[in-house]
Amino acid sequence: MEFFGSLQSLGIEAGTGLMFAMLLFLLVTGIPLAYVTLLVALFFVLGWFGPSAVPLITSRIYSFVSSFVFVSVPMFVLMAAILDRSGIARDLFDAMKLFAGRMRGGVAVQTIFVAVILAAMSGIIGGEIVLLGLIALPQMLRLGYDRKLAIGVVCAGGALGTMIPPSIVLIIYGLTANVSIGDLFTAAFIPGAMLAAFYVAYVLIRTRMNPDMAPLGDLSGVDRTEKLRLAKGLVLPMLVVVGVLGSIYGGIASVTEASAVGVIGVTLSTMVRGEFSFRMMIDAALQTLQTVGMIVWIGIGATALVGVFNLMGGIHFVTELITGISDNPVLILLFMMVILFVLGMFLDWVGIALLTMPVFVPIIVSLGYDPVWFGVVFCMNMQMSFLSPPFGPAAFYLKSVAPPDISLGEIFRALLPFIGLQALAVGLLILFPALAYY
Repeated sequence: MEFFGSLQSLGIEAGTGLMFAMLLFLLVTGIPLAYVTLLVALFFVLGWFGPSAVPLITSRIYSFVSSFVFVSVPMFVLMAAILDRSGIARDLFDAMKLFAGRMRGGVAVQTIFVAVILAAMSGIIGGEIVLLGLIALPQMLRLGYDRKLAIGVVCAGGALGTMIPPSIVLIIYGLTANVSIGDLFTAAFIPGAMLAAFYVAYVLIRTRMNPDMAPLGDLSGVDRTEKLRLAKGLVLPMLVVVGVLGSIYGGIASVTEASAVGVIGVTLSTMVRGEFSFRMMIDAALQTLQTVGMIVWIGIGATALVGVFNLMGGIHFVTELITGISDNPVLILLFMMVILFVLGMFLDWVGIALLTMPVFVPIIVSLGYDPVWFGVVFCMNMQMSFLSPPFGPAAFYLKSVAPPDISLGEIFRALLPFIGLQALAVGLLILFPALAYY
């Protein structure tokens, strides 16, 4: 009983240090982030305040998981799970030959275009990288593409789901920062397209400078009938994209309602293609349950920990600590970017968003920055974390489906130029905030 409330004597400085040390130690032991944050939150709520404060934390958790917008997360995950089990992505990839088939490096450009469309259909990253790794990577390797270029295009293109609406990263940020998700989607549109354009430009420039990196495309053997068949592969994906994003931007549906439109659209597409089965839907539902369960548990743990830390006065302490490093708002912003980049090497983006945004967003607002713009910058930073060693998820997703002779080290080396392009995009967003127009 002496433990209850005894930690207050440490003071907020030592308490913050102890909390950080406990988090680090428990994460190193291999315990999942969701359980680590819950354990540390429970330890501090009892040790700092006593049992009477527990209801305050549980009410905070309830407000997070009961948000109506949060319903859109499992919907978009379900869309991606159904896509994984259909042939829509393969037909879409084949159809893009009509636009990029004749140029040098055309299959790589084709892969980036497909990645953008898939991102606009579901907003899930892991599934896109696996799909592209199964469809595009073998074809590029067979045609004699430079291995590093092929690997980088698949991983970087697949990670565009972070930026291209309807991105789940944007949804979680909007929930955490309490800003309009519709505004976030609109603001992220141009930066997402800009990043995809950087990738395309990089492929075209590299292959022009070194023609040995990619062969010239050839559509000479494709007759008109075959072109029409390939073009049909664009129809269903574009209808789904228009249904989801068009209903949001047109003011017809909210983000949550549009996610349901997307699920219906993808399901109807599988029916039209003759691929629908109850077994497929059950498997997709089970995958959705697993993915969303992970997001929810991380959200519960992070929300509890941030709630305890806020009650302790920790957020005020950290705010003063960060704003005290300089009088220049840009330096403070860059310092935050460095923190997010480093955290992204070790933590899942869900945990990063839920743990840092309650601290960072009030600072951003106090410095006079737009929280919607900062959300786009945050997502661009998370793009870098998906690719960055030592634990960049994109590399591990690709490794799971890549040929055995492609090592993780080779994948991470292949990603370095694309990380540089992402850093350039972050810099441009900071220099020209109007790029995130909404």
